[in-house]
Amino acid sequence: MPRTWRRGTTEPFARLGAHRIIDAVADAAKRWCDADFPLRVRTTAAIRERTGYSEPVVDYALDRLFEALNRDALTAAIEGELGAVDALDGFVARGERGTAFASPVGRLVVVASETTIGVALPPALFALCARCEVLVRDRSDALVRAFSQTLAEERPDVAARLHVNDATAHDDPAWLAELARADAVVAFGSAAALKAIRAQTPAETRFIAYGHRTSASYVAREALMDDAAAQHVADDAALDALLYDGEGCLSSHALFLERGSGVDLNRFTAMVVAACGRAAIEFPPGAVEMHPSVAAYRNAASFRASRGYGRVMWDARACTLVALEPPREEPPPLLPRTLALYAIDGPKDFALFAQTHRLPLEAVAAAPFPPRDDVVAAILASGAARIARVGMLQAPSFAAEHGGIGRIGPFVRWVTRDP
Repeated sequence: MPRTWRRGTTEPFARLGAHRIIDAVADAAKRWCDADFPLRVRTTAAIRERTGYSEPVVDYALDRLFEALNRDALTAAIEGELGAVDALDGFVARGERGTAFASPVGRLVVVASETTIGVALPPALFALCARCEVLVRDRSDALVRAFSQTLAEERPDVAARLHVNDATAHDDPAWLAELARADAVVAFGSAAALKAIRAQTPAETRFIAYGHRTSASYVAREALMDDAAAQHVADDAALDALLYDGEGCLSSHALFLERGSGVDLNRFTAMVVAACGRAAIEFPPGAVEMHPSVAAYRNAASFRASRGYGRVMWDARACTLVALEPPREEPPPLLPRTLALYAIDGPKDFALFAQTHRLPLEAVAAAPFPPRDDVVAAILASGAARIARVGMLQAPSFAAEHGGIGRIGPFVRWVTRDP
């Protein structure tokens, strides 16, 4: 039977200032920044077993996660949304909007995804800063449980509000009871998984859903005026596509290239393939054999190429497939370590493609950066939640909204006080 969260008195925690909670989270995260920290070493092995990612990729993910959980970043994110950290402690003046208090929403349940590393920690920790009681349905790598142990060594009173439910059957009665008691739920997963979780929560429960999404890249002709510039873009595009074996929502699966640059499209494709091979030196693929779905796609793409339609290239060391000009009537191949390149006349072609295929875009990387106004307009029309630099898709600002949803806003309930 999974352990349910404890029901102790909330009074001591309610009196604990938000700045002290932030300090506790930051101090615990700082210990996890050390790659030799024993709990991190053990958890790294468990994450590798669960995801199949190589150790450099897992280390990169953990470094980015825990280095971002510092005092300044946490404070900036909270202040950016609430105006002041003090709003979590009591009523604060908000100009013409009067005075208000960011009260905790109540009990929060977080359901982590099966792939992304540490995705449950940011919402759980921001909810703690809002003084919510938090239950996380952990993955088999037990990352949240391990971090909660470190947090308990820093501030037991804070860690006592963070509870972990080990991954069990989704229809386990105790787990379903926790969902039914939640005041808010954060869930990551497929559309079917999110629908199933939502069906187990009361209608009045605040439901924050993060479905499966992907990302793309847009390269304007002025970014490819010569081989040197093109090589730089190719290197950056390869990194965007290959981190986390192309499985994250920030992994680029489609690269849109404006025609009319100074670099031949076939030559640029070869540059991207070579760049994938170099990227694999720093971030090796988790598997050395081609995924069956990728093999099937390569066979189909090779057949089309033999008939004069497009081109397909494969780098064995990077275990990466690059397809040039796949069929426009199909969405891009959302497969591991697979990148599709499309030649387009301009931003309207990109927007039309994204809208036609209803691409669930998390972000679009652009080169050069900042992009032209017409490129920005097309990205906005695509529905993407973020515009990034090529090469920086996998490095979003921690304080920024993920999926267009605030970091701490969903976990508070504003209480206003009349003058």
